[in-house]
Amino acid sequence: MPEVAAPASIARPDGWQVLKRNRSALIALGFLAGLSLIAVVVPVLLPEELKLTSSNSFVPPSAAHFLGTDVNGQDMLYRLLSGARVSLGVGLVGALISLVIGTLYGMISGYAGGRIDGVMMRTVEVLQSVPRILFIMILIAALDDYVKEWIDGWRLSAQARNWSDLAKTISDVKPYSKVLVMIVSLGLVEWLTMARIVRGQVLVLREMTFVTASRAMGQSPWGVLRRHLLPNLSTIILTYLTLTIPAVILDESFLSFLGLGIEDPAASWGSLLKDGAQVINPLESKWWLLVFPALLMSASLLALNFLGDGLRDAFDPKSGE
Repeated sequence: MPEVAAPASIARPDGWQVLKRNRSALIALGFLAGLSLIAVVVPVLLPEELKLTSSNSFVPPSAAHFLGTDVNGQDMLYRLLSGARVSLGVGLVGALISLVIGTLYGMISGYAGGRIDGVMMRTVEVLQSVPRILFIMILIAALDDYVKEWIDGWRLSAQARNWSDLAKTISDVKPYSKVLVMIVSLGLVEWLTMARIVRGQVLVLREMTFVTASRAMGQSPWGVLRRHLLPNLSTIILTYLTLTIPAVILDESFLSFLGLGIEDPAASWGSLLKDGAQVINPLESKWWLLVFPALLMSASLLALNFLGDGLRDAFDPKSGE
């Protein structure tokens, strides 16, 4: 039985050309790519003494410490780049989880239609009425101890088998237990908007000729979704993924600022902002502890939003030139 061909994309055919003409989006993409590369490579190359605590607390920016040191005498450049890895990683992974859940949910809801669609969308509306930060805080409080117990269990199991390197690696993961819970929690609340967007697109696509022909030729609903609808949704999904990442980063930073996120000695932008805010006072301000994390976080979020807007203008068929 011959295959029914689907359009390559619902986006305008010159979408990439439109994106290339968007200077702010290209600059944002270059900035994010450069920051990600620097955050991965530079902390490994820095001298080991900059990564350890010392007695050189609150040293202002200087030739020895370009961004100064924190309360524990650690170099702020190392802490800032380490925090970038955590915050960007949480944003990306949390957004990917929300993308998978939201895409599947929205596709099923939009394609099924009728009562199934109505029930699924009412469920989304109920979930959106729940304060997401409160929901995440409850999940962190409820699950963090269990995650730490699992990590300790894995570490003891590795030690019992004389796998010292693996045991040390597992121990290094323990300060990130709340982050692991937070990533899952953020992914479980951020998918709601993605689901509504995907569902709206599927409602339009399912009435098109190629979908009707696929049904008439006996293709299963899952086959229609996978072979015909999902490829046509790819650019829309990519666009809104870039707009979900900053929302996840902001939530993570807010929770870390409240002390509910990553634990010392690990760092994220939120925890660095919390440390900086604690030492700001009218008499002696340690300004570099607050200014540098705030500037880098603001620039990254701005770049993500510029990139997301550029992708939306280029690939969303409802956007103007």
